Amino acid sequence: MTAVEYVILVDEQDNQLGIEEKLTAHRDAQLHRAFSVFIFRQYNNSLQVLLQQRAMHKYHCGGLWTNTCCSHPRPGESVIEAANRRLQEEMGFSTALYTVGNFTYMAKFDNGLTEYELDHVLIGMIKGNSPINFNPQEVQAYQWVDIKSLRQLISQHPNFYTPWLLQAFEISLTNKDFIKENT
Repeated sequence: MTAVEYVILVDEQDNQLGIEEKLTAHRDAQLHRAFSVFIFRQYNNSLQVLLQQRAMHKYHCGGLWTNTCCSHPRPGESVIEAANRRLQEEMGFSTALYTVGNFTYMAKFDNGLTEYELDHVLIGMIKGNSPINFNPQEVQAYQWVDIKSLRQLISQHPNFYTPWLLQAFEISLTNKDFIKENT
């Protein structure tokens, strides 16, 4: 039996308002705290980002490509703690993560659920050939994509990607010092 998961309800300034069962928050379109992690690597003189293809059975966006990992902090858990936990649970590794910004978005899905999230964007770096031992219950596949190519891929095939990916990706690139130090 799966334990009931809860999300942190917030206002537009990310002040906590309470907690709610995850599926109820998505069914009722309640604004809640979330995060999106982007892991980069330097490979063959190119900066690449690690994308995952969400497992087909996910409650929304199954089979779509998205950032390295994403989820919600649990009540009493910081965004950084939650991001580190989910990176390990989904992709099988850990690395230092840095918060670079946040944004609010809403996406409605055909199954009646709505993502209405204040999404914190985090970045990290791993070495070129570090092993990726993804969890097949969470992730169907992964790929490294050159950061210059990702915008074009999303533009050509938007239905292959999650609705939050492009906006979160653009925020992930705003830390110029991080990008410069790692290219």
